[in-house]
Amino acid sequence: MGYKVGIVGATGAVGQELIGLLESRNFPVSELKLFASSRSAGKQIEALGQTLTVEEATKTCFEGLDFAIFSASGSLAKELCPAAAAAGSVAIDNSSAFRMDPEVPLVVPEINPEAAKANKGIIANPNCTTAITLMAVHPLHKAFGLKRMFTSTYQAVSGSGVAAMAELEAQMGQLSRGEEATVEAYPYQIALNALPHVDSFLDNGYTKEEMKMLNESRKIMELPDLIASCTCVRIPVMRSHSVAVNAEFDKLVSVEEARAAIEAAPGIDLVDEPENLRYPMPLDFASRVNCGVGRIRKDLGYENGLAFWVSGDQLWKGAALNAVQIAELLCE
Repeated sequence: MGYKVGIVGATGAVGQELIGLLESRNFPVSELKLFASSRSAGKQIEALGQTLTVEEATKTCFEGLDFAIFSASGSLAKELCPAAAAAGSVAIDNSSAFRMDPEVPLVVPEINPEAAKANKGIIANPNCTTAITLMAVHPLHKAFGLKRMFTSTYQAVSGSGVAAMAELEAQMGQLSRGEEATVEAYPYQIALNALPHVDSFLDNGYTKEEMKMLNESRKIMELPDLIASCTCVRIPVMRSHSVAVNAEFDKLVSVEEARAAIEAAPGIDLVDEPENLRYPMPLDFASRVNCGVGRIRKDLGYENGLAFWVSGDQLWKGAALNAVQIAELLCE
C-alpha cells in the first residue's frame, strides 16, 4: 500500500532532508507533493526519481493526502495544519505551534508511540534539543525514575537554517584571509566563537529555546513536576547538536546499570570508552539515524545522580527523521 504525502516547506533545509529520508528509508509513497510559500512556488526539485514542481501552500492544497509533513514557520503551521487535518490528512508539524496544545500529542516514537496513535489529526514534533536529549534521558528515567535534570546545549548552526551555515563557512574563509567577518545571521560572529543565546529572551532571563527543554520534557515523558534548567549555546559546528546532562534520579544509580539501559534502548548508541578516547561527537553523528551517548559517570553533586553527554543530528532526529518515524509508526 502506498501513501500520498505532502511536504510543506519543501525548499528549506529540513524539507530537503525530509525528501531524502522518505527515499532512503523506502517510505511507501504513492504520490509526493511539495509545497512552499508563494515566492518558492514554481521551483522544480528532484525527488523520488521525479522532477516535481513546488506548489504554493494554501488551505485547499491537502485534499487526498494521507500525511502532510510541515517544516514551515509556526504562524504558517498554525494556519494550515488544521486545514490539513480537516481534509483528512495527518499533519505532522516541526514548528512550535502546537507542541504545548493539550489536544495535540508531542511525540518521539521511541518514547511515547502510544500518544501518536491517539492523534486528532495533528501531531507535534519536539524541539530539536529536547528530542536529542530525551533519547538519552528516557531510558535512564525508565530504569531509575528521573527527578530533575540540568542541561547545557552545544548547538550547530544548521539549526538556524541554510543562511547560517553559509555564513559560518564564509566567516571561516574571511578570517583565514585576515579579513573582517561579515555578520548577518547572528548578533555576533559565530566562527571561532560561542554564543550563549539561542532564540529570543524571556522576562525570566531564559530564552524560549531553554524553556522548551523543561516544558516539552514534562509533556513527552508525562512528568508534570519535573525540575529542569537549561542553558543553550550556539557553537561553530555545521551539523549535529550536543548536550551535557546532569540528572538526579529517585533510585540509586550505577554507571554499569546506566550503560546497560542505554545499550538496550532503541535509537541510541553507547559510545563510552574514555580510556580509548571514545565519546560521541557531532562529526560522528551527522546524518546518522541514532543519537550517541557517552561520558557516563556518577554526578558528584547528587547521591543518585549521573552526568553524561549526548550528540545527535538535529536535522534528522531533531526534525525530519523524527517526523518520518512518526509517519512510519502510523503506517504500522
